[in-house]
Amino acid sequence: MTLGIILVINPKNTSSKIAVYKDSKMCFLKTIKYTDEQLAACGNVAGQLEMRKKAILQELRDNDINVNKLQIVVARGGLVKPVESGVYEVNQALREDLMKGVMGMHATNLGGVIAADIAAMTNARAIIADPVVVDELEDVARISGHPLFVRKSIFHALNQKVVARKYAKSISRKYEDLNLLVVHAGGGGISVGAHKNGRVIDVNQAFDGDGPFSMERAGSLPTGDLIRLCFSGKFSQAEVMEMITAKGGLYAYLGTTNLNTIDKRIAEGDEKAAFFMYAMAYQLAKEIGAMCTVLDGKPDAIILSGDLFHYSSFTGHLTKKVEKISGIAIYPDEDEIDALAMNAIGVMKGEIEVLGYK
Repeated sequence: MTLGIILVINPKNTSSKIAVYKDSKMCFLKTIKYTDEQLAACGNVAGQLEMRKKAILQELRDNDINVNKLQIVVARGGLVKPVESGVYEVNQALREDLMKGVMGMHATNLGGVIAADIAAMTNARAIIADPVVVDELEDVARISGHPLFVRKSIFHALNQKVVARKYAKSISRKYEDLNLLVVHAGGGGISVGAHKNGRVIDVNQAFDGDGPFSMERAGSLPTGDLIRLCFSGKFSQAEVMEMITAKGGLYAYLGTTNLNTIDKRIAEGDEKAAFFMYAMAYQLAKEIGAMCTVLDGKPDAIILSGDLFHYSSFTGHLTKKVEKISGIAIYPDEDEIDALAMNAIGVMKGEIEVLGYK
């Protein structure tokens, strides 16, 4: 079946990962890296738009990829208003909210805008799929413990939805008929979602680091100590946020987020590296246990996705603690590029409806 050509765009903090699919098969993959000087010269995330777009277009030209032949440009969704799970056309309202950062600014906000600009050069369609602000929480899951604070749904929606549907298909069941605990543990944060009949009714807010600590995020910290640190006068608000969301977790404990380096240190007998890798698995197991109660203690399966599950020292510690809860399915190679492409292919086949953002 001839489907056409898809361009996939996934902007990250210091890079942009792009891929081209022809008739549902990947034929090109590239990570475009930016220097600290290039990013600083842009001033802020929104200011990076033209630099990133030009770099992507140049990469396509250098590899003889004709943008005029694109049918769909799909990008990872950024921090827009809370939406239902699905695929959304990049219309003017979506574009404006991405650039305003209505729920915060992140490199992913630029994805949909770049997709729309490239699509406008031809007859292609620009879409995003399951942005991080997918919100299907039950009302009780929004309660924090004080009326000034409301729990929000910001997590790896794209990754979690794709692996949940992939697992359901593998057992010849419908995603909407299953109750699943889905974990995504990549290079940044870790999210654990309770999927009940096709909806994520509870999930930790991974963007700000709620839940277990991860490679870069500090996770849920002792509240009193955090408040005292904030008012100590030693750190600015920006420094504390960086400490929690970018320089916490394994980075703070071990000085690196390179999993190959950490795994090598463990293999060479580094007890400190082994201990903190175990501690991360320990905290994740606790989060899975907590989310299990949301599904009344009866999940049909626990699904693990993301780069961390390539590492036996971490995966072994975690599975040993949670294997008695339910069966476990592991998808370590599932990343945003694959997930975005699958959604675009679904649109091309007429299997996925494209929604309008308001």
